[in-house]
Amino acid sequence: MHSEKNKIFLPLLGTPIIVRTVRTFKDSGCFEDGIIVVTGENDLEQMHEVLSRYGLDDVTIVLGGATRQESVSNGIGAVARTTDFVAIQDAARPLITLPILKAAMRMAREKGNATVAVESKDTIKRVDAENRVVETLNRSDLRVIQTPQIFRLSEILEAHRTFKNADGITDDAMLMEKAGKVVYLSEGSPENLKITTPEDMIVAEQILRKRGEAEKKMEMRIGHGYDVHKLVTERDLILCGVKIDYEKGLLGHSDADVAAHALMDAMLGAAAMGDIGYHFPDTDERYRGADSMMLLEEVTRLISEKGWTVSNADLTIICQRPKLRPYIEDMRRSLARHIGVDVERISVKATTTEHLGFEGEGLGISTHAVVMLERGASFA
Repeated sequence: MHSEKNKIFLPLLGTPIIVRTVRTFKDSGCFEDGIIVVTGENDLEQMHEVLSRYGLDDVTIVLGGATRQESVSNGIGAVARTTDFVAIQDAARPLITLPILKAAMRMAREKGNATVAVESKDTIKRVDAENRVVETLNRSDLRVIQTPQIFRLSEILEAHRTFKNADGITDDAMLMEKAGKVVYLSEGSPENLKITTPEDMIVAEQILRKRGEAEKKMEMRIGHGYDVHKLVTERDLILCGVKIDYEKGLLGHSDADVAAHALMDAMLGAAAMGDIGYHFPDTDERYRGADSMMLLEEVTRLISEKGWTVSNADLTIICQRPKLRPYIEDMRRSLARHIGVDVERISVKATTTEHLGFEGEGLGISTHAVVMLERGASFA
């Protein structure tokens, strides 16, 4: 995902992926014994914070393991033993719908288990070690496996105990097959995609818009930000989170990333939420030497709470020296990564003032930023 944070915390039309996934299961009203989220140790604190912020305090959070199988085992191990069925869902599948979920649950009650799947749209070929085609498989016999996968708790627990840390197990349906159980497939949807790459985020947004979540009343706002910092010796020059090779750096309470500061002001301004001086005052010692990319993530979180997401951003950095062209693409990628959007939504440009003004005299660097935010109908 080219993201420094877990993809499930990235905003999808203003709402974190994990929140969308959990809400679907919670809103179904089908899980009397509750919902369990399994997460890694590094994400434990943020998981508690995010779920609490979105009113999902009653969700149980369990620490995962070194493999997917171990993590699922930890999760089902926390399920009440009086539970009949357990549904196992990829957190990164936030587009699961109630009809798909309930159809799978009906099949599980009738057959004993159910795994959501769709027909393969592509022709599949089996190849050898030298990538030569060995066989063309019959597409009508093939299915692409999704989640949820629903099993009797007693049976999936036994399968995990019997084949603990088994090699080559990629999902729980495969584990049940290995245990000699017949696995039944329930009809899924191509829209029930798993968020794996930045391109998947774009597709997911379009699917939500097609469903009408954001098209009935799409609200857009434009914000402008401006910042300037003085160039001094014995400071690193940081722009858009990228360290620039130069003899001087920018003076400021934080890392003085003038470009990031202008961008944050534009984002906050578009959302009518003040400016960075209000949220991160230079009188607060917590922000002395602060990494502006971490502040940018916090601004992204603040605007996402109001339902806003960045549609696109355009920055113009003004300085005579150093030459910034070699760093532009790294700057774009850095900003996109910390905001959680595709890099194609971020523009960074650099220009000089032909030796005029404080920028032209090499006394400082300034940046103008323009941002468009969008908010869908569900936040109107």
